[in-house]
Amino acid sequence: MSNTIDFDVISSIQYGMFIVTSAMDGKMNGQIATVVFQVTNNPIKIATCINKNNFTHELMFNSKTFGISIISDKANFNFIGNYGFKCGRNFDKISGSHYKKLITKVPLIVDNTIGIIDLLVVNLIDIGTHSLFIGEVCATEKINEDSAMTYDFYHNVIKGKTNKNAPNFNINNK
Repeated sequence: MSNTIDFDVISSIQYGMFIVTSAMDGKMNGQIATVVFQVTNNPIKIATCINKNNFTHELMFNSKTFGISIISDKANFNFIGNYGFKCGRNFDKISGSHYKKLITKVPLIVDNTIGIIDLLVVNLIDIGTHSLFIGEVCATEKINEDSAMTYDFYHNVIKGKTNKNAPNFNINNK
């Protein structure tokens, strides 16, 4: 039995590419998230993992609302970089994008996405550097018929990097 961690094994876990958004008191923000998954089907609940240092976390924590936009495989690096490598406290990430507001009134990005999901936070789990937000789905809308971007596609085709605040960041990132 080995006591070492092979990061190639850990990096084999598959992820998608999403924009998680939230809003409160006239402030809106969004960020790239790779950890988004459905946890129940009745009612439908979805979880996402967000770094506690991120502005999106602050908005989600205080407003108890968030949105998920599923990124299309046709999105480019500049679009992803806007949400993944800039701080929303110092830069308005949302103003350059088209978005819709559904039930919770959070901005749901429609540019370069295939579908949007509107959620209310129903549970929060503290997992150290990050929080696992569990949201109940209020509404969804299909944007187009494109395919969803995977994290593997982002790395191998778009040649993107991992943000240091991502839950799957490690010091061995290529």
